[in-house]
Amino acid sequence: MRILVAEDEQDLNRLMVQALERAGYSVDSCYDGADALEYAAGADYDCILLDIMMPKADGRTVLRTLRSRGCAVPVIFLTALDSVQDRIDGLDLGADDYLVKPFDMAELLARIRAATRKYGGQKTTVLTAGDLSLDTVTHTVTRAGQTISLSAKEYAILEYLLRNKGAVLSRSQLENHIWNYDYAGGSNVVDVYIAYLRKKVDAPFDKKLIHTVRGAGWVLREE
Repeated sequence: MRILVAEDEQDLNRLMVQALERAGYSVDSCYDGADALEYAAGADYDCILLDIMMPKADGRTVLRTLRSRGCAVPVIFLTALDSVQDRIDGLDLGADDYLVKPFDMAELLARIRAATRKYGGQKTTVLTAGDLSLDTVTHTVTRAGQTISLSAKEYAILEYLLRNKGAVLSRSQLENHIWNYDYAGGSNVVDVYIAYLRKKVDAPFDKKLIHTVRGAGWVLREE
């Protein structure tokens, strides 16, 4: 999953990016509202963490602009403004959650999981396809009761495939969700990681879950 962090406090910005990357997310970050709008227009994010008090354009302006563009991505406001009216105003603008500073990184990660579950129509933290199971909290992956060890990128791709089970995902969609703007790899990197995943998730088992759709991309399906 890909997250945008828009926070003008550089130390907090850095700490959030580090925590998110350790949790397996692909992360872009910026320090003002104008850049936040530019980033959001150029990528398909799964969640945006948005500081309210930012230069160039404050968080409320950014959120109002995003919603006017039809952008429905989950947005979590980050702010030191903690009055009840501040929270009401933020939620009424279209924010999905409101986290008051200072906050614990574990709580932030839990809020992100909750917001993205709601957006994706998920009611559980466990994603499944047949005998394959992925726990988005513990990052544990099992198949037929056997634990499968995945790298951070392999896990991220598998989670994205499971969240879009039955849908064909193109190379560009996978690149856009799994890698951030700093990525400068080769054009076949997705193919390489899909091959890694197949060796771990499919090769040891009779039934294959990850399928290639020639000229279109890949799909994870149970049939």
